[in-house]
Amino acid sequence: MIAKTKLSEIVTLWKEDKRQYVKRSTFSAYTLLIENHILPSFGNKTLIEEQNVQSFVFQELDKGLSHKTIKDILIVLKMILRFGVKNKLIEYRQIDIKFPTERDKHSIDILSRSHHRQIMEYIQSHFTFKNLGIYICLSAGMRIGEICALTWEDLDIENGIIHVQKTIQRIYIIEDNRKHTEIILDTPKTKNSIREIPMTRDLLKMIRPLKKVVNDRFYVLTNEATPTEPRTYRNYYKQFMQTLGLPAMKFHGLRHSFATRCIESKCDYKTVSVLLGHSNISTTLNLYVHPNLEQKKRCMEQMSKLLR
Repeated sequence: MIAKTKLSEIVTLWKEDKRQYVKRSTFSAYTLLIENHILPSFGNKTLIEEQNVQSFVFQELDKGLSHKTIKDILIVLKMILRFGVKNKLIEYRQIDIKFPTERDKHSIDILSRSHHRQIMEYIQSHFTFKNLGIYICLSAGMRIGEICALTWEDLDIENGIIHVQKTIQRIYIIEDNRKHTEIILDTPKTKNSIREIPMTRDLLKMIRPLKKVVNDRFYVLTNEATPTEPRTYRNYYKQFMQTLGLPAMKFHGLRHSFATRCIESKCDYKTVSVLLGHSNISTTLNLYVHPNLEQKKRCMEQMSKLLR
């Protein structure tokens, strides 16, 4: 006999079980989606069918949520439902959701080569530890949490390597009906994100004299024992771009710019993927490999030569 249990009750049991197996940051992300989307729409239901979920998708799209965010919500919802079915708390229902075709192409923020060069030259003549973080990101393509977590001991000048092995992030926590956020130092996003990135000659030239006088345990961005958090550093970066009179661009655009320069330099895609810490090469290809018209013309000419 399958019980008719409210989804909100299943969520409570699922969370108790799930927190044993995932990182705190992952659990926090799940909790945020549950609180903001799943419980308000499905919390009181004892049976969830495909039509309910399909209606939810259209409703969230109308609110302006992206396809990716909605798909993330559905991943969590399906995990909860599978848990409920397995424990005989809810009836099984096949759910196959369709999304409208996305007509608009999502562009990514990328610095032009001249702006890329302008920033790096400015930092070389206007050194601060916070500016150094921007320089490192443009030279190594690191994520903002990885930059904030970087300590001097992670910069190996003997071998010219940056060791990326931790990240800082603010996570959302609910404990005994009390909601708050907390900053945590954790391992990077995925196992592929733990990586070694060779320093460029210019970056190594900048780091080498600093390593003689800094405390290895201090954080690079603050040169103190305590780090700065991503939100604070984003605000600094925004002011930095305004100071240079450059167009507003998300901090993540620095990482995109690094990757784009690598591709433009004819680096092989697998190497770029490993440098970025992507979990698979298809992520790199989908984001950065978009042939321009000249490349397409060259391809067509090569193909037609083969047939002559």
